[in-house]
Amino acid sequence: MDITVVGRNAEISSRLRDYVEDKAVKVEQFDPRVQRVEVEVTHERNPRQADTAERVEITVVSKGPIIRAEASSSDRFAAFDIAMGKLTERLRRARDRKKDHHRRHTVTTPGEDLQAAPVLDEPVIPETGDAPIEDSPSAPTEPGVAVEAQLGDSPVIVRQKLHEAKPMTVDEALYQMELVGHPFYLFIEKASKQPCAVYHRHGWTYGVIRLDAQVL
Repeated sequence: MDITVVGRNAEISSRLRDYVEDKAVKVEQFDPRVQRVEVEVTHERNPRQADTAERVEITVVSKGPIIRAEASSSDRFAAFDIAMGKLTERLRRARDRKKDHHRRHTVTTPGEDLQAAPVLDEPVIPETGDAPIEDSPSAPTEPGVAVEAQLGDSPVIVRQKLHEAKPMTVDEALYQMELVGHPFYLFIEKASKQPCAVYHRHGWTYGVIRLDAQVL
């Protein structure tokens, strides 16, 4: 298992690297198939965000689903510990789900997964009144590598990352969303082949946005 530690606007000390590597090796206890653990440390230079200036994102790449967790704190060691706690819980959940799957060996009937997450109201995107920016940064071509680019002469920075899209059901997409800890998850729906996004609304309710990608 490879463990990489990188910094964005942050220098990685040997003490932090040793601390991360010592803790990260425990990932193999939950997933023996893990290939690498990626840890990214970001320092926010804005003094107004001193309480959350240190952000740590941990990504586990294995033969199974990608699992991710992140946390922020005024201290990067504390941020790593918090993120590691979240990651451990998601790893445990993934392991338990795999065990349950092997025990049940049930076959999902067509459309059954859609009942778990019905199509609900789409989120409302507020209008900012800003003029649209016509410049568009080039899309990344290498999966898993983040690319940052500035939009024209504006101060806006866009960070892009290319992900491999394996067709899945809505139920599987909700599960993947929980593992990466995001409020939404983009995917290709297996039955319809439509680009879709599941998102968390409130409580235990979720929504699904579908895109009609047919060329008119």
